[in-house]
Amino acid sequence: MSTTSIDRALAAHAVRIAGTFRHADWQEHQLSPEGAEGPKLANATVRNSYAGGIEGEGLSAYAITYFPDGTGGFSGLQLVTGRLDGRAGSFVLAEHGTFAADQSLTCEFTVMPGSGTGELAGLTGAGGYVYEPGTQVVPLAFGYSLPALPEAG
Repeated sequence: MSTTSIDRALAAHAVRIAGTFRHADWQEHQLSPEGAEGPKLANATVRNSYAGGIEGEGLSAYAITYFPDGTGGFSGLQLVTGRLDGRAGSFVLAEHGTFAADQSLTCEFTVMPGSGTGELAGLTGAGGYVYEPGTQVVPLAFGYSLPALPEAG
């Protein structure tokens, strides 16, 4: 994954926003037996707070693999609740990423079809972010499409 593949994901959608997130809580548990050789597995539950084009909170569940050389990857689902460009609701992101031995990582995500609620019903979208170690506030890019809201009558 690279910023180029994130850019391609953004290009498929009508609206593009920028925003940031920060981890509010990270709880990780090792699944592999202590002392096991080879790749290690873990899971994590994470709470994020969002600002910018997305305002709200995220709750994630990740499966993580750590390779002996310090690199690895992860996949997970994140329920985002709040506002997207001022429209209220929630949606689920399917996330996939890889990380380097220095813990820098690249993540791409897509909106799970049918997961949008409230004013975000019908949401489609994709995006991603690149995290550099030591960063407290992580910038993200997100491209999305939404049906028009019904006219108030």
